[in-house]
Amino acid sequence: MSMTKQRTIRRSRRKRGIRKQIIGDINRPRLSVFRSLNHIYAQLVDDLNGKTLAAASTRDKEHDGPTGNAEAAKVIGTRIAERAKEAGVNSAVFDRNGFLFHGRVKALADGAREGGLQF
Repeated sequence: MSMTKQRTIRRSRRKRGIRKQIIGDINRPRLSVFRSLNHIYAQLVDDLNGKTLAAASTRDKEHDGPTGNAEAAKVIGTRIAERAKEAGVNSAVFDRNGFLFHGRVKALADGAREGGLQF
């Protein structure tokens, strides 16, 4: 089995374990983070109704500058916090989506906290 496939399997196992414990509702939606090699994505999800309340990524038209580093992740964190306030959300449950809480994922979380989102 290739290393890439093993890495994907390990991440999906971590993701399943995390998702057993984390459920987002209308009061505290789930802040889901996905990072690819070149971009980072964040969205606030209400799992009970199956709705996305707010989303931000480095692929948005408003985003200019670098896309695949910690500075870009911090900018996306502050942007998702702003959009959460527009949607009337003050607190969320952080879902790291199987990724380690390190590097870009941590920078996004720090940016969201600085933007006023509580989790």
